[in-house]
Formats: sequence, structure tokens, C-alpha cells
Amino acid sequence: MKNYIRSTSFLNFEHEAIQAFVADCKDDSLSDKEKAIKVYLKVRDGIQYNALNISEGLEHYIASNALKKENGHCIDKSIILTACLRAVGIPARMHLAKVKNHIAAEKLIALLGTDELAPHGMVDIYLNGKWLKTSPAFDKETCDKYNINALDFDGEKDSLFQEFNTEGTVFMEYLEDYGHFEDVPADRIAEIFTSTYPNFTAINAKAKTGRQK
Repeated sequence: MKNYIRSTSFLNFEHEAIQAFVADCKDDSLSDKEKAIKVYLKVRDGIQYNALNISEGLEHYIASNALKKENGHCIDKSIILTACLRAVGIPARMHLAKVKNHIAAEKLIALLGTDELAPHGMVDIYLNGKWLKTSPAFDKETCDKYNINALDFDGEKDSLFQEFNTEGTVFMEYLEDYGHFEDVPADRIAEIFTSTYPNFTAINAKAKTGRQK
């Protein structure tokens, strides 16, 4: 289990930015479960989700760098959550999957040519002797905008994307599981990106241009 609480060059939770972000979650009066819930909510709602803020380059996979961004892709938020959980002594690991987004996918299709997202970043959290899957990507503001219930985490069961929105429309579908990783699997992420989106470099340039407007 020690491999899931260590600091790495990517999960650099000893960095002052990470430490400051989780400072109020280190209260010794809190149980591990309470700490995990608090950290999860801070990352879920404290960093706005932006599917078009696609990162490229190893420096973008460093937790302290991801935290400095105004908003983040699901990979960014998963890196941050993993580092922050380790910062408060809770074992955590990244988990990757492929998902299909059925709601408000027009911009994704225009940018990527598909409504499939790969890899989608999640985080496994170890509490009370078991691994729990969580998905911190969608902040409450984004969920409210698209009539989706924000995903809560109770520290006892998995917290994954909802299949339907509040109106009963199909929202998110899991297509493939790529497994879990002790550290940020930068090479694997790049491999999945480029195999799913052959023109990824051009796509990323297009996304950056769009964000500057």
C-alpha cells in the first residue's frame, strides 16, 4: 500500500500549492473517510471542468501545475485528486477508461470528431479495506447547467458518472476500462490520446485557440 501514498515527480503533493489546497483537510479530528470526502468535494467543485482544456506535454501532468490552471480536463482533476488524497495520508491511484458523452456533445464532436472521450480520468480511493472508484470531473456548476445531479462521494461506495440526467436522458456511457495505475501513466495517456484522436496535436492547437477567444 505504500506505493499509493508516496510522492512522485507527477504526484508532487509536497509542493506548497498542494499543501495549501488541502490545509483544511488535515484536521486530526477528522476520520480518513471524512478527509477523503472533503478532499473529493474540494477538487470536484474547486476546479471547474473543461473538456476542451486538453493537456499535452509531461509538465501538464504534474499535480502542482495542473492545480494552477483555471479549469481542467478530467485527467487534470484526477491527477490533482490523487495527489491531494496522498497529501492527507489516504492511499489513492489513477484509473483510466473510455466513455461516451451523450449530452452537450456538439463542441466535443466539432473538436474531436467524436463524442467518445479517451482516456477519461478517475480516481480509486482506499478506505476501510477496499478500493472505491470516484469521478471528480464535473463540478456542481457544470452539473446544474446540464441538468445533471452532481456526484457525491460518501466514502463507502463507488461514485461514478450517472447513466441519465435529471430528465431521464442518457448522459454517460462507459465503453472500456484501461485499469489503474500507481503513478500518472503519462505514456499510456499519450498512447490512448493519439490512437483515439490521430490528429491530437492539431486538435490540441485548435482547442487552445478556442480558449483564447
